[in-house]
Formats: sequence, C-alpha cells, structure tokens
Amino acid sequence: MELIAPQGHFAVIDDPAALDINPLKRKSASVHLAFMFTGSMSGIADIAEPGTLLNDLSRVVDEGASRTLAEYFRPINATNLKRACPDRKRQGQRQDRVGGF
Repeated sequence: MELIAPQGHFAVIDDPAALDINPLKRKSASVHLAFMFTGSMSGIADIAEPGTLLNDLSRVVDEGASRTLAEYFRPINATNLKRACPDRKRQGQRQDRVGGF
C-alpha cells in the first residue's frame, strides 16, 4: 500500500481473502473492484465498452506501439515497476490513453 500515492487508485480484479483498506483511506485513495460478469448479470448500458477498449489495445499491441512489462522487467514487482515508469511525475499519476501505464 505504500506505493499508492495520495488520491491514487487501487484496482482489485481478484478475490483476496482479506483486504485492509484503512491504509488507502488515510491517503484518500480510490478502490475499484472489477467483476468480469457485472455487465451481463446486471444489463449495464455500456456493456460493449470493455470490448471496444480491448480492440483498441490489441490494435496498439499489433502495431508494436505497446509491450508488456514482463517483456522487459522480470519479475513484476515494485522495484521493476518503478524502473519501467521513470517518466512519471508522481507515483500514482493516471495515464488516460490506451497503452499508457
């Protein structure tokens, strides 16, 4: 949790046995939960959006404009994530573009 910047974002796509969010609360961090079947189970309006994002990402990868961190930095851990993103102005900064980390 120490890697999350104040007002940063933390996403959970798995089902952790326990998750203490108190450290995130003290940083006013956002916690985002994702469940693969939310759209189909609840009939959300933007159900096609994940497919659109995945198509955009696959195009960027096919064009060679994006690669996975695992291709460069193994294992994936905090130290290697910092090495992979040296141009970030502050930890936890959001990048709003396909292929951005």
